[in-house]
Amino acid sequence: MTDLHLRWLSLVDGAYALLDFMAAGGAVMWALAALCVLYWTLVFERIWYMRRVFPRWVETRRQAWARLDAEPGSWQRAVRSAWLAQAQQQLAGPLRMSKTLVAMYPLLGLLGTVSGMIAVFDVLALNGTGNPRGMAAGVWQATLPTMAGMVLAITGLFSLARLERLSRQALDRLADQLRHD
Repeated sequence: MTDLHLRWLSLVDGAYALLDFMAAGGAVMWALAALCVLYWTLVFERIWYMRRVFPRWVETRRQAWARLDAEPGSWQRAVRSAWLAQAQQQLAGPLRMSKTLVAMYPLLGLLGTVSGMIAVFDVLALNGTGNPRGMAAGVWQATLPTMAGMVLAITGLFSLARLERLSRQALDRLADQLRHD
C-alpha cells in the first residue's frame, strides 16, 4: 500500500471514530458541535477584524485627528470621545454573542446529562437491573455531553479572555494616538 492510501485510511478511520463519539453522546453532542463551529467562526472573525479591518479604521481616524489637532478649539475632545466610543463598540460589541455561546456550553452539557439519565431510568423501568449494558450506555450518554460542554466552556473562556485583552490593548493604543493636550 502506498503512503497516500494509508493516510486516507487513517483519515477515514478517524472520521468514523468521531461519528461514533458523537452518536454515543446523543443529539446534545451535535448541538454542542454546531455551537462550537459557530463560536470559533466568531472568534476567527474577531481576530481577522482586529488584525485587518480595525487598523485601517484607526489609521483614517489618526490622519483625521492630525488635521483636527492643528485647528484651535475645544470640540476636539468631543470628537476624540466619540471615536473612542465607536472603537469600543466595534471591538467589544460583537463579543457579547461569543460570551453567550460560552455560557450555553455547560447548560447544554447539563441537558445531555439529564437526557442520558432519562435513558438509564428508561432501561431500569423496562428491564430492571438485569440489563447492565443498557444502563452503561445511558450513563455514557449522560457523562459525555457534560464533559464536552465543560471542555468547550473552558477553551471558550480562555479564548474569550484573550480576545477581550486584545480589544482593550487596541483601544488603549487608539487612545494614545489621539492625544489632545
